[in-house]
Amino acid sequence: MHTQSAANSIYRHEFIVSQEAIDELDHVNNLEYLRWMLNAAFAHSDAVGCTAATRGAGAAWVVRSHKIEYLRPAFAGETIAVLTWVSNFRKVRSLRKYRVFRVGDRVLLARGETDWVYLDAQSMKLRAIPKEIADLFHVVQEDHEPKTLD
Repeated sequence: MHTQSAANSIYRHEFIVSQEAIDELDHVNNLEYLRWMLNAAFAHSDAVGCTAATRGAGAAWVVRSHKIEYLRPAFAGETIAVLTWVSNFRKVRSLRKYRVFRVGDRVLLARGETDWVYLDAQSMKLRAIPKEIADLFHVVQEDHEPKTLD
């Protein structure tokens, strides 16, 4: 399930944890959280037309760095909601933030961010983010970031 609030541009990406995501400690492997965040970012980008516009411009977005704070474990069969939003745009970079919640008890499992760069798809050199691309998103200021799963 994917939803986006027009009022604040928080995108919600929801799914059920598969058995394949479980590690030897019987909970979700930490690498899966990054995969979930990237999947949510791609779905958000698709939903607002950014993926198509970026390809049409002969460009690509690439993660430059990421940071994740793990707070609670997740387990197979649980429904997870990843909330994501764009926090800022700079000349060639954009910061995207995330909150990962277990839907059943609304507990925050992790929070993170990814720093993306905009590249020319052929040369792989940095390019300035076109206004038309940035305008597809509403930047969410820190005081409007979601704290709960509402």
